[in-house]
Amino acid sequence: MSHLMMQRSIFCKARRVLAAALLLSVFSNTPLGAAEAEIPFKQWLQGVQREAQSRGISQKFLDTALAGVRPIKRVIELDRRQPEFTLTFWNYLDRSINDERIRRGREMLAKHGKLLKKTAAKFGVQPRFIVAFWGLESNYGKHTGAFSVLGAVATLAHDPRRSRFFRQQLLAALTIMSKGDVRLDAKGSWAGAMGNFQFIPTTYKDFAVDDDGDGRRDMWQNFPDMFASASNYLARSGWRRGWTWGREVKLPQGFSLELTGLKVRKPLSQWRALGIKRMDGGNLSSEETEASVVLPAGYNGPAFLVYQNFRTILNWNRSILYAIAVGHLADRLVGGERFKSPRPTEEQPLSRTDVKDMQRKLSAKGFLTEGADGVVGPNTRSAIKAFQKSNNLPPDGYPSFGLLERLRGP
Repeated sequence: MSHLMMQRSIFCKARRVLAAALLLSVFSNTPLGAAEAEIPFKQWLQGVQREAQSRGISQKFLDTALAGVRPIKRVIELDRRQPEFTLTFWNYLDRSINDERIRRGREMLAKHGKLLKKTAAKFGVQPRFIVAFWGLESNYGKHTGAFSVLGAVATLAHDPRRSRFFRQQLLAALTIMSKGDVRLDAKGSWAGAMGNFQFIPTTYKDFAVDDDGDGRRDMWQNFPDMFASASNYLARSGWRRGWTWGREVKLPQGFSLELTGLKVRKPLSQWRALGIKRMDGGNLSSEETEASVVLPAGYNGPAFLVYQNFRTILNWNRSILYAIAVGHLADRLVGGERFKSPRPTEEQPLSRTDVKDMQRKLSAKGFLTEGADGVVGPNTRSAIKAFQKSNNLPPDGYPSFGLLERLRGP
């Protein structure tokens, strides 16, 4: 389930409906009346039907589509399950990019080269990036999901944790199914992501393309539709034609860490003037574009200068690690080299519990992380950076054990 674009929130298991509703109201902007799971599923589904009808979906279709829909216990289990430990930068790369994925990606580039070039001419997204997304999202179509799409999104829409978001996914799924784009028995991820590029229903509804004109937008079997849909989503999200995502760079001695992070943008000429070099020691491009410096593993790890297309990748999936993995895989597919920065001999990831504790302690000190969900997102990195700056620490925004120990100190 990748590019699933949803708010990350914290929720506690509430013993009472009111307590659960209050938590939802505080942390996810869900109204107090949204404790959907208190309404029996069948009764709740009738309300969904009425809303779907108001959107122009026929009663006859809804009777057929929803007749066999039931809550799926396994979906709730997966939604509640979180990995014990967060992934470090290098571990994330190991999981995302390996020799077999690169080999298969090059094979797909060659096999579908003509079509990918045609799609690139139309939408402006280079073939290597489309194949990289494809590889990371479904391993080139090998893993598109085994759950009923309707069953999965209905289960999550009825559950109070993210009911508002998934109710919209359910209504979007019914819409695209009523138009014949997706089969009623379609299978997807446990969260309803579909097809080779794992579009959630609202993304499918708004961005999928019927590129071959057969009257159906098919993200499972139809390669013109698949590639055009992924390209359309990226193009409409701000992809800059002809540009890459970014590059690994060398920072000069004494470089100010306050200049790092996606909130700081400067033209390449200014980064050149500050002494940033390519990894081979050469100068940065003389072309002008705005860029930011990101440090995904802290100031002791690799540095990347990233451009607009990196930010566009973040629209697909808000993880900085994911965006770097997409860009790096795309480069490797066309002969790019491994990253040059030395890998640490040992990496110790923080547990989810550690990250939650860090988020709570940062917020208690006035450095707001917008919730304690155990996920290191942009808000948490900004809060860490502000705390580091106020305590005369290297402000790299990186969550380390040393930082956690300092926060836990007297």
